[in-house]
Amino acid sequence: MNSNSIYDNKEQLLSHGDVKLRDDLLQIVESGILKVIPYQSTKELIHNTEDALLIGESTYPWKGINNIYFVGVGKGSFPIAKALDEILGKQIKEGVVIVKEGEKRLLNNIEVFESSHPIPDERSIIGADMILNILQKAKEGDIVFAAITGGSSALVNKPAEGISISDLQETNKMLLKCGAEIGKVNAVRKHLCMIKGGRVVQYGQPATVITLTLDTAPPDMPWPDMCLPDPTTFQDAISVLKSYNLWDKVSSAIQQRLLFGLQHPEEETLKTLDGMKHVLFSVGDPPSACTAAAEKAAELGYTPYILSTIMEGEARDVGIVLAGIVNEIVKYGRPFATPCALISGGETTVTISGEHGMGGPNQETALAFANKLRTTEGVAFLSMDTDGTDGPCQIAGGIIDSQTMKRIMALGINLNNELQKHNSSEVLHLLNDDIATGHTGTNVMNLRVAILSNTRKE
Repeated sequence: MNSNSIYDNKEQLLSHGDVKLRDDLLQIVESGILKVIPYQSTKELIHNTEDALLIGESTYPWKGINNIYFVGVGKGSFPIAKALDEILGKQIKEGVVIVKEGEKRLLNNIEVFESSHPIPDERSIIGADMILNILQKAKEGDIVFAAITGGSSALVNKPAEGISISDLQETNKMLLKCGAEIGKVNAVRKHLCMIKGGRVVQYGQPATVITLTLDTAPPDMPWPDMCLPDPTTFQDAISVLKSYNLWDKVSSAIQQRLLFGLQHPEEETLKTLDGMKHVLFSVGDPPSACTAAAEKAAELGYTPYILSTIMEGEARDVGIVLAGIVNEIVKYGRPFATPCALISGGETTVTISGEHGMGGPNQETALAFANKLRTTEGVAFLSMDTDGTDGPCQIAGGIIDSQTMKRIMALGINLNNELQKHNSSEVLHLLNDDIATGHTGTNVMNLRVAILSNTRKE
């Protein structure tokens, strides 16, 4: 992400197709993402005065605070860490933030450590130990700031006894390919790890743990799972693996851990944080991103409609449904009049089986939309992961317009075949429609916007 735009390849994206619509669309999505980069919202939430630390509506007098610690992990954690580093400075006794590989930048009072995502590796264990080391130092009268955002499930791991990092890696790979929604994936992950499922709060006691996170609304979302009670159980984890035909494919160590947990309730993740000193604040969420995108759309002359901030499902199906709505508007002028913008957020998934190409949910959504769009003018659509990396790719997502299918056919691409092979990255690259942003500094799931100009023929 460069200093002037979130897009590293904006000139490329505007080099073809309906350039006016594309430019408007890029501006709309950029406004949504900039709104939920949590650096500014953290600074607005926390104020350091001579007498007290003010956090939201809460006041923490300095005379009652001994030490301040910071632990952070996730794809949106660095901007929070940066803001706190500037707010508190040397008042932070010790801190560490675990970020995705390639995102390391220097802070004055907080160590920055790079780890692995979306598949954990040895660095994930080192990162977990760094966090636990700080939590163990926290005592009565101390404050621990915990910035926990999306991506944390892979970036830090403390494998349960008997489980190796290779066990976790293979299980994660299978879970990411099976098409399970993220809540189910994390039901398994939390029961294989000794730092998830509310344990950061537990390990931070008797200090006060103040969690800063992105998106606290959906009850089954993984973040901030290290600082929230876990409604899932060992039985749920087993059921997820069995329902996706993975139980017989995971290692015996994984099976033994989950079966052991069934017989030992004390091994369960935390079901309540009652009695613990803990406060949680949200510094960004999908509704905020969608609202900011809507405001920019209105500014540019499109009537905005936020269809959903929690839209889930198979990525390809979401693209097909959104294209169907757009086709209805173009042909019949319902349910919305043009010019308009259709905005949605939420996490989509891709179910993979057999050999496959390279892609991600947002890239697949964009191409599925293009495949079902039935007009050759007046429509543009963009789908991207707000953190800048779509699935296993270093691509944020894809942008298409009414002329995309004509270009696809001119290139001799069989889009149905490529979608079947989950090969969306190669197609978008050939079209020069793959969006590159690098790390955006946030992670509030996916953002999708379709805009329609006033071209409907009566």
